Amino acid sequence: MESLLEEAHIKLSSLVSDLLGASARCMLKALAEGETNPAALAALADSKLPATPEQLCDALGVCTDLKPVYQRLLKMALEQLQFLEQQIGKLNQEMASLLNQHQDAVERLVEVPGLGVDSAQQIIAEVGPTAATFPSAKCLSSWVGACPGDDESAGVNYSHRSPKGNRHMRRLLNQTANAAVKAKGSIFEIVYRRSVPRLGHNQTIGAIAHRQCRLIWLILHQGVRYEERGPAVTKRSKQLRTSKMLRQLRSLGYRIEPSNPQPSRAQGQ
Repeated sequence: MESLLEEAHIKLSSLVSDLLGASARCMLKALAEGETNPAALAALADSKLPATPEQLCDALGVCTDLKPVYQRLLKMALEQLQFLEQQIGKLNQEMASLLNQHQDAVERLVEVPGLGVDSAQQIIAEVGPTAATFPSAKCLSSWVGACPGDDESAGVNYSHRSPKGNRHMRRLLNQTANAAVKAKGSIFEIVYRRSVPRLGHNQTIGAIAHRQCRLIWLILHQGVRYEERGPAVTKRSKQLRTSKMLRQLRSLGYRIEPSNPQPSRAQGQ
């Protein structure tokens, strides 16, 4: 569809982030139905769209002289898109009905930050409802390819690149890891902010995906539920760091007193 619009000199993709979004779809549907006024097409865009009506009119200005064949081709592309979306919806319903007996496992996976119903269903379809094939979380991580490699020969390590593993699961875990680091207050966000200055974005996402993979095995294999410990970990790490600094200061001869000393019993009387 984007190639078709570029061929017709319609520069809409430069102003919208998604040609299949609500605003772009409304404008393209109206264009396919015969509307050629750029102002009328721009008025169909949502008010939250960053592009201004003037910019949209400029991008859609060629529509006034658009050949009818492009409108027919665009209409065919939109009909094909609608057909594919209907097929995807039917497949999702079929998968949900097949996994109905494992609904509890799906619900437990959905509680993990970054995972949704679709990703949980795909994970169960790949590894099973209890991950019984994998005796440990390390085995699952190795099978997925979400772990550091160990290319060693004669005591020399040549590469730590992750193995190929299951490409579908690796791609899925990379997507869920990118979503998990955006969950405010989660342990994944804390680990990401702590590690990204040292490792960079790609390696940190790989580490998050590895952590998620081990967590998935625990949830499926042991039947436990996800427990968020992000804020608790942050508070505990601050307490440990404070106590460590106090010990170091005392070892150097400093005398440390609490900032808000509690009144003694004698003073209270």
